[in-house]
Amino acid sequence: MHSVMESERGKLVDVAAFEGVVVNGQIQLRTNIRLPEQATVYVLIPNLKAPKAVRIPGPRLVHREQAADFRKEVIEGQTDAGL
Repeated sequence: MHSVMESERGKLVDVAAFEGVVVNGQIQLRTNIRLPEQATVYVLIPNLKAPKAVRIPGPRLVHREQAADFRKEVIEGQTDAGL
């Protein structure tokens, strides 16, 4: 399949899609095609279940009325520390 897409640099480029399989951790294309050295490639994997994102919640107060205990206080210091 041939198509046109926008690259990361915003330039339109011609793209071609080829089917392949993974054998021993390496992608082998089903067609006998040679890609140029240093060619940029994009791998799309159909029907792959993405791993669930881990969410680590931030700390929460048990009692909302304690929020006032954590209020920030700005203390103006001297502009010259005497160094």
